[in-house]
Amino acid sequence: MTRASKTLQGLLNHGFDTVIDVRSPAEFAEDHIPGAINLPVLDNEERARVGTIYKQESPFKARKLGAALVFQNAARHVAGPLAIHDGSWRPLIYCWRGGQRSGTFAWMLKEIGWRSELVEGGYRTFRRLVVQYLYDNPLPFRMIQLGGYTGTAKTALLPLLQARGVQVLDLEGLAHHRGSLLGGLPGGQPRQKGFETALAQALLALDPTRPVVVEAESSKIGDIVLPPSLWEVMKAAPWIEVFAPTQARARYLAEAYADILADPEALAEKLSPLRFHRGHELVDTWCRLSRDGQLVELCASLAEDHYDPAYRKAMKAVDPKVLQSFTTETLDPPALDALADRIAAQLEHHQTMEI
Repeated sequence: MTRASKTLQGLLNHGFDTVIDVRSPAEFAEDHIPGAINLPVLDNEERARVGTIYKQESPFKARKLGAALVFQNAARHVAGPLAIHDGSWRPLIYCWRGGQRSGTFAWMLKEIGWRSELVEGGYRTFRRLVVQYLYDNPLPFRMIQLGGYTGTAKTALLPLLQARGVQVLDLEGLAHHRGSLLGGLPGGQPRQKGFETALAQALLALDPTRPVVVEAESSKIGDIVLPPSLWEVMKAAPWIEVFAPTQARARYLAEAYADILADPEALAEKLSPLRFHRGHELVDTWCRLSRDGQLVELCASLAEDHYDPAYRKAMKAVDPKVLQSFTTETLDPPALDALADRIAAQLEHHQTMEI
């Protein structure tokens, strides 16, 4: 392992042709080094079986079975997905702690003639570096929160700002969630560890000398919890706010949440927890509008009667420093482009004034 790969930045910018995670599919699904492929030398069932024998019968018997399975699976990988590589291929290999699974596989590849290397300490080393970066030290970033009522297209503005040279951090994209009661996306969210790996990778790609725009969020996005270091930076950040008329927001929400609104029964289930906060009559009205296909009307009521009061309450509690507010009458693509131009220009002016 090179000296650079002993750091998180070094592991992310490893320089090898392929990173191979030989852990089981379940371990890989929870988290892995970004860009790694999963070629398990023990699958989920095999790993559990070897572990049970190790604990209940004999470590020697478990190692003997494990070795047989590892070589069988490794041979399939060599004859299958790895057969395309020539002699110059350089793979970086890891397992849980850089032990027998990855060591055996790397030895086999070296015997073939490939220049394989191991991640010293395996995935545990990588995870320790991620935790150290996100939890043990303050983050060196100046952030600006992009706030506004639900439906003001804040998430859609982030890539538009990025295209204009603004540094952005898309937390909802990393968390695979739209950040509200109806925010679930197909495929579900990543595991907490997987989110933190993606977050660390995104943060390390940013320039700490320039401000970073992040959408205003709570400390939790769906089931994902933001690391305290990031949350502290966000709490101290000034805001810019976006405003748009309710009808424009309702039309935008009806389109943005079309997947959820298309299923009245599933929507009714998601809205059910709000009966305690907003009352049965209002929730029944929302369900009726959903069944009748009056989706813009439904979104207008959700905004005015649920999301807007919640936003005003949160703003009163947070009381952020607002650098500037921006208003747009519509939220169609041309209007969002024009809005992104205005925000980017103001951020550039703000940065110039700071310098």
